[in-house]
Amino acid sequence: MDWYSLTNHRIEELLGERLKQQRLQYNMTQNELSTKTGISRVSISKIERGLGVNLSSIIEIMRALHILENIESLVPVQEISPIEIIKLKNKNKKKRASSKKSR
Repeated sequence: MDWYSLTNHRIEELLGERLKQQRLQYNMTQNELSTKTGISRVSISKIERGLGVNLSSIIEIMRALHILENIESLVPVQEISPIEIIKLKNKNKKKRASSKKSR
C-alpha cells in the first residue's frame, strides 16, 4: 500500500478498521474492550471509524488486543553502525590550534 498517497484521515480510517478486525478476531465487543482499556465505548466506536484517533488510546487498545509489539514496526529502532559512531565522534572533536613557530 502506498501510505504516502493517502490522506491522514484515510490512514486513521484504515487504522480503525484494522483495530476493529483485531477486536472481532478476539470475539470482543466494544463494551468489553471499553472495560478492559478504560476508554469509553463511544470513543472506541469513533476510533474504529477513523474519527479522532488519539495515540494514547491506540496504545491502550493495542495493549488490550495483545498487539502492542507491533509498535516496533511503527517506528523501528535505527541501529548505528560502529563505523558511523566513530565518524560522529571524530566530527564532534575539536581541532587543536596548530602552533607554528616563527623563525
